[in-house]
Formats: sequence, C-alpha cells, structure tokens
Amino acid sequence: MNEISFFLKGILIGFAIAAPVGPIGILCIKRTLIGGRLSGFFTGLGAALADAVYGCVGAFGLTVIAAFLLGIQGWMKGFGGLFLLYLGVKTFIEKPAKDRNDVKELGHFKDFAATFFLTLTNPMTILSFMAILAGLGLGDTHGNYPSAGMLVLGVFLGSLIWWLILAECVTLFRKKVSEKVFRWINRLAGLLIIAFGLLALSSLIVL
Repeated sequence: MNEISFFLKGILIGFAIAAPVGPIGILCIKRTLIGGRLSGFFTGLGAALADAVYGCVGAFGLTVIAAFLLGIQGWMKGFGGLFLLYLGVKTFIEKPAKDRNDVKELGHFKDFAATFFLTLTNPMTILSFMAILAGLGLGDTHGNYPSAGMLVLGVFLGSLIWWLILAECVTLFRKKVSEKVFRWINRLAGLLIIAFGLLALSSLIVL
C-alpha cells in the first residue's frame, strides 16, 4: 500500500472522527457565532491537532503510550468533565458581545488550547482510532514510517477539513443572528456542554 493510499484513508478517518456532534462541535459553532470564521477555525485546529496526536499513537503502533493513556482514562475523564462543566457554566452566563466583529478580544490561542485539551482528555478518541485503524487493516504499518506519517497527516487534514466546513457554514448565518437569539444560543450551548461534562463524570462510576 503506497503513501498516497495511506494519506487518502487518513483524510477519511480524520473526517469521520471529527464529524459526530459533541462538545467540541458545540464550542466551534458558538465561538464562530461570537468571533467569526477565525475563532471557529482555531477551535477546530486544536481538535484536529489532538486527533493527529492520537493518530500517531495508532499509526506508529505506540502500544506502550496507548496502554498508559487507557490506564489513566479515569483521571482524563475527570479533568475533561470538570473542564466541560466550567466551560458550560461560563457559556450559559455569558452575555452576548456588543460587537461580534471584534475577534481580537476572544483570544484565538485560548480557543485552540481549550479544544486541544478537551480532545486529548477524551479516552474514547484513542479507542476510536485504534478500532478504525484495525478495521481498515492500517493498525500495523510494518515499520514503514513514511506511510505512517502520511496517514497521520491525512488524519489531521481530514479533521481540519470538517472544522473548516462547519465554521464556514455557521459564518454564513452569523450576521442573521440577533442579540436575543444569541442569548438563547448561549444558554442552550451551555446546557449541552454541562450535560457532556456530567456524562463524562458519571462514567467514572463504572470504571
């Protein structure tokens, strides 16, 4: 299997991993509505880079790292769940920005760092990668590091493509959202993020 084939399959894997609706998707939509396309882009960039990190673990066969991450999944879920609760409450009580075109105040690095951390603290991400790679027969690149590297690059680009599409679609409707509607969007997004946080924390009971 040549490098191009690994690259194309990586794109499909990255897109498939990123596309399901979850807390990151909600954050991307909310931040795009507040700060525009760039804010949504940096939010998705953090998730795409985290996907690439887990893609490395799967593609390069780093079983020791994978076992370690799965071994501390309780701590990861705990930190991730608490952070989601914080973001959810913050989003729920946040007032609509007076000028949503003032993107500089939003802090793109914070957008990037928050989603990077949240994606890394989700142990289901690494499990999903391992299952998909195994199902496609890509779990073992037989020491072919160029192929593994192309697979990881494809995962990153596939994930990033999804976030770009999402941010662009939300941007098209951004100017039509009134302050009153945006206030309710904030509250709904906050409640959904809180729900994801509680779900993550409740899963610790069965660990």
